[in-house]
Amino acid sequence: MLKNNSLRYGAVAMAFHWLIAAAVLFNIWFGGYVHDMTKDDPDRFALVQIHKSIGLTILVLAFARLIWRLVDPPPPLPANMPKWERIAAKASHYLLYGLILAIPLTGWAVVSSSPLGLPTMWFGLFEWPHLPFLADLPRADKAVIRPQIFEVHSILATVLLYVFAVHVFAALKHQFWDHDAVLKRMLPGTKVDS
Repeated sequence: MLKNNSLRYGAVAMAFHWLIAAAVLFNIWFGGYVHDMTKDDPDRFALVQIHKSIGLTILVLAFARLIWRLVDPPPPLPANMPKWERIAAKASHYLLYGLILAIPLTGWAVVSSSPLGLPTMWFGLFEWPHLPFLADLPRADKAVIRPQIFEVHSILATVLLYVFAVHVFAALKHQFWDHDAVLKRMLPGTKVDS
């Protein structure tokens, strides 16, 4: 089943969920790894290009996932779920969507505001354009704002890790404490009863 139904998520939503989650977690770790490399490491430039390519892929996937969610609404939450939990679930999902869009967007802004003006080659296949309103700034202005944008990018990635941890904890709570189907409906190959 490709589309969501009243009991569970469909294959498309599941694919977006797990692919984006894996890519985001990997790229946060990978970004930290690359950031900790010395500036003169001969492998650093190529690894930065990979980090940027993964980030831009996440951005495209996140927009596609958001569009898919608008045309294929998620299954309803369990009827017996307390109101505060429903509000928390909606808020955390909005926050997760916001972060998976904001982190690559700020990364793109970091690259676009680099005084060096180096191109971003998406997995070596084509050049990804810079954001013109940042790329066209004078070099001196870029040198001032780029570290600030990078700081926001890093903070958002850290916030995402905390929100992700809460998200995982909540899913496990539903599975092992509440004994409902909230987690199962996002797991491929599981059966969800009405």
